[in-house]
Amino acid sequence: QVQLVESGGGLVQPGGSLRLSCAASGSIFGIPAMGWYRQAPGNQRELVADITSGGRKNYADSVKGRFTISRDTAKNTVYLQMNSLKPEDTAVYYCKFASSVRVYWGPGTQVTVSS
Repeated sequence: QVQLVESGGGLVQPGGSLRLSCAASGSIFGIPAMGWYRQAPGNQRELVADITSGGRKNYADSVKGRFTISRDTAKNTVYLQMNSLKPEDTAVYYCKFASSVRVYWGPGTQVTVSS
């Protein structure tokens, strides 16, 4: 089993920044793929950014140039630095952990961008 603990969400004004963290613990072998997804009310969950076990990063077009995903493999933690936030970034953000046999999801952290 793998446990995921997310932190860093909150309320921010348009143009502001937030940094999300997701720490994984438990039965972790090797370097997993990890990423961030989000789901706004009435919408499907969508990819925001992910990072493969080899370190390749992938971003949704809507966040390219504004968000940066990074990882500390020693701490099994993935980060999402979000800059120039827009109201349309408002959603629940979920951390995803993908081992070779299973996918785990964090409980989600709310990000609200509003003036």
